[in-house]
Amino acid sequence: MDIYNLTEIIAKQGFPIALSILLIFRIDRFMQEIVIAQKEGYRQILENIKEIHHTITNLNQQNREYYSLHFAEVEKELSGMKGKLGRIE
Repeated sequence: MDIYNLTEIIAKQGFPIALSILLIFRIDRFMQEIVIAQKEGYRQILENIKEIHHTITNLNQQNREYYSLHFAEVEKELSGMKGKLGRIE
């Protein structure tokens, strides 16, 4: 084989192989970026879910405290009304 035939074989066969390898590496890097972005997205979603859970828990606690207080006030008013009604009879 002479150098001309060798360069011709490399030019015809080597370029497509080299291009294929380059494209494989680019696709691999792109896939890695997608995986990293997906993990970051999952992490952000998890943080948002934790924040929402915390907010809902706080609101539920505030509602329980408010309604407990309101119930106690209503109970006092009703007991006062019972006393007034008892005296009227």
